[in-house]
Amino acid sequence: MKKILVLLVFITSIFAADATIEVVNRGLVLPRILIQDATTNFANSDIEERFSRMIAGDLRVGSAFEVIEGIEKTTYDAPLGAEIAAKNPAFVLRYELAGGSGETMLKVKLIDTKDSSVRFEANYSQSDLKRWPFLSHRAIADIARNLELSPIEWMDKSIVISQYTKPGEARIIIADYTLTYQNVVLSGGLNIFPKWANAQQSAFYYTTHEKGKPTLYKYDLATKQKSRITSSGGMVVASDVSKDGSKLLLTMAPADQSDIFLYDLNTRSAKRITSYSGIDVNGNFVDNDSRVVFVSDRLGNPNIFATSINGGGVEQLVYHGKNNSSVSTWENYVVYSSRESGAEYSQRTFNLYLISTKSDYIRQLTATGVNTFPRFSSDGGSIVYIKDAGSQSAVGIIRVNENKSFSFPVNLGKLQSIDW
Repeated sequence: MKKILVLLVFITSIFAADATIEVVNRGLVLPRILIQDATTNFANSDIEERFSRMIAGDLRVGSAFEVIEGIEKTTYDAPLGAEIAAKNPAFVLRYELAGGSGETMLKVKLIDTKDSSVRFEANYSQSDLKRWPFLSHRAIADIARNLELSPIEWMDKSIVISQYTKPGEARIIIADYTLTYQNVVLSGGLNIFPKWANAQQSAFYYTTHEKGKPTLYKYDLATKQKSRITSSGGMVVASDVSKDGSKLLLTMAPADQSDIFLYDLNTRSAKRITSYSGIDVNGNFVDNDSRVVFVSDRLGNPNIFATSINGGGVEQLVYHGKNNSSVSTWENYVVYSSRESGAEYSQRTFNLYLISTKSDYIRQLTATGVNTFPRFSSDGGSIVYIKDAGSQSAVGIIRVNENKSFSFPVNLGKLQSIDW
């Protein structure tokens, strides 16, 4: 039992206080954008007020515009007024909310101030009022796509979180990336390590205990039904899903020895990839699912390694840090968390690093605090991760190419793990 607890600590890392980070590429001049609210008849004044902050926040996180402070009131079809010129925006984003008691509707258009032409216009609707943040996320992602800006389709995706509620218990929450929308889908018992089952985010895998035995389940969000996948005497965690969704990388410890296994969902059979007398955990597909990146203590301290999907020889990928863990992959890129302060009484610091399996490229993504559980967005251009703030946690977002970072506090306690 003691070794299993060590394995869980090894995967989740140890948190300490952290501060919000925002690093800006100051050499880049962004086009200025002014937001105008054309809402005239909306049934929920609280959401109406919060929506203006949400759409401005989405634009900032999208990192393609300099957002002019303040939201102006107007009507949806009003011409651009002369007063706009004083603020010198390149674009005006005008929106109108309707409904607000049941179905919520959004109209939005992007106006080029040079010639007052409409560069983008669309209508959106959301039947579940609680999911109103996704109206803003979807509109801003569509604008970025329409203008051929850096893709932010991930903004309209959900994150799945495991959150500790009390000792020995954790619940699973579906949320938007700002944590404004939160929906508890599983509670009661220890529900940990959720992992999306597919790109559509229609289901996720998670680990719980069944009759005292770690068991992996799949939860279908549409039917709200769970189906048992497999169990293991020591532990079982789904750390990655193949591109076609047919295979899982599992960490299992059937004899108190954790190794990486490839689990075929069609044949319901598991093939051992690593075989080591210590700790191998957190396998992730890389290089078009031909190899596996994982965390191992085979050199005395946790570090990042790679091997073929068929097992065999092991390659060390990282040559710095005393504790390198919490790994995630996208194509041939790897992001991981590295502990960088080793003094006995010093504040622990875990920073995120980005490397490539094809070269000696390495880039530090964070500078201070404890940053763990990084996860790539579907396009690889952003990374979500867990930031700790004492007794609380936050979700961090790194815009890799834009060189910016944002954080969103949970305000409900510590997070156990996250997936995007």
